[in-house]
Amino acid sequence: MTDTETDMGGDTGAGAEADPRVAGGAGVDPHVAGDPEVTFAEVFREALRRRGLSLERVRDRLEAQGIGVSLATLSYWQRGRSQPERARSLRAVDALEDILALPAGALRSLLRPGRPRGRTASDLLDLSASHRVFGENSDVEQALGAEFARFNEDVTSLVIHETVHLDAERCIRQMSVNQVLRATRDGASRLTAVHVIDDPATESVDVAVRCGKLGRVEFLPERRSIVTEILFGGELAKNETVVADYTISLSPSREVSTYHERRTRVSLREYLLHVYFDPDALPVSCHRYYRERIDAEKTSSRQIALDVSHTAHMLPPKCPAGIHGMSWDWPA
Repeated sequence: MTDTETDMGGDTGAGAEADPRVAGGAGVDPHVAGDPEVTFAEVFREALRRRGLSLERVRDRLEAQGIGVSLATLSYWQRGRSQPERARSLRAVDALEDILALPAGALRSLLRPGRPRGRTASDLLDLSASHRVFGENSDVEQALGAEFARFNEDVTSLVIHETVHLDAERCIRQMSVNQVLRATRDGASRLTAVHVIDDPATESVDVAVRCGKLGRVEFLPERRSIVTEILFGGELAKNETVVADYTISLSPSREVSTYHERRTRVSLREYLLHVYFDPDALPVSCHRYYRERIDAEKTSSRQIALDVSHTAHMLPPKCPAGIHGMSWDWPA
């Protein structure tokens, strides 16, 4: 089987000296929008001070309107470390103008052009990295379609812990994943996970989320794939971290499992794979391995002994990009 891949506080600037260019009245100086020296952050910060609202209260009011924005993101906006760019963030800006009693467009008009959204050299490198570990026209690429070129572009994995359970029929029945991620840009709101299963005849799958919120789930038997979205509950600021924790349970299978691996496009700080075997169906041997790319030979192969609980685990001292996995042999 194959798997893919702080709160910043409530500083509102209250008590700071008001900027004379944006102070005065309940609204904004009519010349501010045309002043290239006035920034979104300055107007946002001054409006917060004038209204006496903390970032926590602003966040709560946004949530009451069904708009999820983290405290870290709001803090970055009011300090000028980032600005709203995506559609969800722009919706929050429109709501902020009402919450802060600003004229319509007072904040949105101050947003500078964002980064280009077309295919860039960086995007092409990312696609190349994806093909190195998934292969050209892989099940993962076919399952994601056009999304494959940019999936999870807003987050990077730091730590992944996986637990796999096999049944007495030698088949994988359950996989649990605990994953620590970091936002690579403002606006990250979800993790997309693709799991390739052994048996295309698997009748059903169940996904349970312990940390995060379950979003889209697609079971694609013809691609032997499960596509799952784990929502973070709001938008992250750049470099903010988040934990996703979920379990996938499979109906009984007719295909015997002989390995489990994780394909990662980036180096991980830590990867732990823990495999539980049924006491009535134990392998004769287990090996951990690494491949730099999908078409490469296995390297760093090393035998792993079963412990007293009939489990085997691997925790590589280093976890570079590539394919990290464990295979096992069944008695004849």
